[in-house]
Amino acid sequence: MKPNEPKKLIIFMDCGDTIIDEGTEIRDDEGTVISGSVIPGADVAVKTLAERGYRLAIVADGTAQSFKNLLTSNGLIDYFETLIYSETIKAFKPSARMFKAALGAMELTEADIPNIIMVGNNLSRDMKGANRLGIRSVFLRWTPRYPKTPADESEMPSYTIDNPMDLVELAERLNQEIADAS
Repeated sequence: MKPNEPKKLIIFMDCGDTIIDEGTEIRDDEGTVISGSVIPGADVAVKTLAERGYRLAIVADGTAQSFKNLLTSNGLIDYFETLIYSETIKAFKPSARMFKAALGAMELTEADIPNIIMVGNNLSRDMKGANRLGIRSVFLRWTPRYPKTPADESEMPSYTIDNPMDLVELAERLNQEIADAS
């Protein structure tokens, strides 16, 4: 594949403890997150993936305003093609509605599912939800806040990475595999 050629791999990402360090979040009196810092390397990973032509979507549990505040203040909001939040979808991961909303917003069909990965930090929400739909799951084993061992087979990630920058190499490898197969 040429460097500027559109990528075949599509990347759905969680936000809290996948891009933003939840331990740094500051909330207002209503519980809306007003600021927070990125996990080391997460901003570089997002920018690198977008600049290399990957289509990116946020698929996250929480309020739209919280994520808009976080992604805007950290200069990342414009790198995502769509932002899917549980508040607007009226469901939480692992509900299929969250992932199907991202498919619809990106004008994707079920035929595109083999070309999608879901990157997240929560085995019971991100991995389980993606796995149920046949979306390959990527577990970011960074956070101390959530379990690192799957409770059962439904939570087993397809891939595990230790830091956000590992996603760039994984994405390039998976994209090449998709390109070679087509």
